[in-house]
Amino acid sequence: MVRSTSIHWHGILQHRTPWADGVSFVTQCPIAPNDSFLYDFTVPDQAGTYWYHSHLSTQYCDGLRGPLIIYDPHDPYKKLYDVDDESTIITLADWYHEPAKKASVNGQPLSPYSTLINGKGRWKGSPANTSLAVVSVKKGLRYRFRIIGMSCDPNFTFSIDQHQMTIIEADGQYTSPLTVDQLQIFAGQRYSVVVNANQDVGNYWIRANPDPRGVPGFDGGRNSAIFRYHGAPHCDPKTNLTAKNPLKESNLHALYQPAAPGLPYMGGADIHLLLNISVNLTHTPFPNYLINNVTFVPPTIPALLQIMSGAQTAQDLLPQRSYYELPRNRVVELTIPGTPFEFGGPHPFHLHGHSFSVVRSGDSDQYNYINPVRRDVVNTGFVDGNTTIRFVTDSAGPWFFHCHIDWHLELGLAIVFAEDISSVKATDPTPAAWGKLCPKYNSLRADQL
Repeated sequence: MVRSTSIHWHGILQHRTPWADGVSFVTQCPIAPNDSFLYDFTVPDQAGTYWYHSHLSTQYCDGLRGPLIIYDPHDPYKKLYDVDDESTIITLADWYHEPAKKASVNGQPLSPYSTLINGKGRWKGSPANTSLAVVSVKKGLRYRFRIIGMSCDPNFTFSIDQHQMTIIEADGQYTSPLTVDQLQIFAGQRYSVVVNANQDVGNYWIRANPDPRGVPGFDGGRNSAIFRYHGAPHCDPKTNLTAKNPLKESNLHALYQPAAPGLPYMGGADIHLLLNISVNLTHTPFPNYLINNVTFVPPTIPALLQIMSGAQTAQDLLPQRSYYELPRNRVVELTIPGTPFEFGGPHPFHLHGHSFSVVRSGDSDQYNYINPVRRDVVNTGFVDGNTTIRFVTDSAGPWFFHCHIDWHLELGLAIVFAEDISSVKATDPTPAAWGKLCPKYNSLRADQL
């Protein structure tokens, strides 16, 4: 198991503090075993549902991950719910019965043994009395549940039997209210939903069915938790799956300043980048992923340190061809064609340092420049998908853009946007302890990493 680490604060934009973004070999060297490092940053203008996780190799698959909630004293939806606290956080994760470094065959991940909801779950062959997570509610109250997709691989289809959910937030961004009874959540994504506890007192299944990269199905209470009303008996539910109104991402709309940046038509951006994903199945020792025919290989010197040491252009940064230079205050449009399931699609892509407008979702053929959802993780769809996003280059730094299926990232499915490089030194004063990370890490023996 990897013993060094770094921590990424997923969804926190780190404006003027890219040194605190926590990405090993992009914004810092890993923290050596038996050492420590203080991430000291402010978040003056963000509120919502976030999370933290290791950003070194596949380490977060071994469990280094957790919720990070920033409550909003000016929440525009405060009157829609009665309860929003630790008890209403719902985490969804996959779990393996061996360390992440061993959970692969020929570079491909094994299927996880189970889905964990708030850290608990059953698997095929588990003892019948294996406990499940219980979400307790009182009849007549309304709850804001914060659902966090923490998986390393599968996406989940989430529902609560016989209950509707009104979505009010996606990835830290308020949305116009949208009522569904089922939603698909990809690795790295988050949703806030309001649920009215208005059914008969009893036990109801919470379901988080993984796609085929996991082990789908609900037999024996797998991929499930319990939604329990106060006064209900302490037993497994007997309810049935009744969902028939699933979320379609293109039906989500940003609440504030909903228009996508740029002009409201195809081509209405300053910079257009087409990012083609491919797989090299003959690469040894494992297959690898490529974006525009380049596999991301982590540099030995973090990108941010290269910039602080004098790199002025993307061409100066190593490894070459994995960096895309972006000037300040431009509208960028990224287009990412989809990928067939047999090559790992759909890929959930996460952009560090920014949220973005999803002008075309992976499962849609329509463009929306007027009021698209704004978020920081988007799925790129299957082979007929053509996800398109826009953002503004208003934050200097090296920002990672990568697939959030950690096994795919380990195989090179990433690039770095070198944004406003000339301003990084002036806007990002790194702490002294940051400068000591690389010498300490580089002094470790291979068996100490």
